[in-house]
Amino acid sequence: MTGEPVLYSTDLVAGYIPGVNILNGCNITAYPGELIGIIGPNGAGKSTFLKAVFGQVNIRSGTIHLKGDDITGLKADKLVTKGVGMVPQNNNVFPTLSIEENLEMGLFQRPKVWAERFEFVTELFPELASRRKQRAGSLSGGERQMVAMARALMMDPSVLLLDEPSAGLSPVRQDETFLRVHQINRAGVSVIMVEQNARRCLQICDRAYVLDQGTDAYTGTGRELLKDPKVTELYLGTLAADVDADKKARGV
Repeated sequence: MTGEPVLYSTDLVAGYIPGVNILNGCNITAYPGELIGIIGPNGAGKSTFLKAVFGQVNIRSGTIHLKGDDITGLKADKLVTKGVGMVPQNNNVFPTLSIEENLEMGLFQRPKVWAERFEFVTELFPELASRRKQRAGSLSGGERQMVAMARALMMDPSVLLLDEPSAGLSPVRQDETFLRVHQINRAGVSVIMVEQNARRCLQICDRAYVLDQGTDAYTGTGRELLKDPKVTELYLGTLAADVDADKKARGV
């Protein structure tokens, strides 16, 4: 890719408690319009990277830039106004509020553009318009994920951070979630997605990073990493069996 990245980290070192680093020199770059996947074994620092970008983890060294501006260590409220959206894995909706009220919470810093942004998110997620008065706590896991993504989009972010969007969902709901992520990206939003479902992540992303012990061990297009036997063997676990099964089914 050429041109200025929408977001990049340089030699990022970060952790939760003194003396223990989870990220150890992490370098990740996303260009405008890209869908970036982050995969790797448990404990590799995938979610920690997103939290470091979103001001929720102590950064010991290194930098994070958004469209050329240094945003290292900024808190979430400042990052949202600058164009960073975040959808955490858990507790990502206000269950006692309606769908509409959840979306209003996403736009509390810019309430005057409500009509414009509500139209945008309901074009992506038409179900939200017809069910806008329904309480979020009554929704299924997949529906809550949809509300959480829509709320994060209300501030018109330059980049959307997704932490395990398919976690805990049925296979059908997982497919729906990946489709929605793809739709968000096609609408012009750069996406950085951490995902345990490595195969599906690599199938839809433009580029991906494999994190290992807090650093970027491998990078390439999603298809390149899917075909890389070393990545498959060392980092993707059951993906190796899935690939073999696919080859057998196709007579390869």
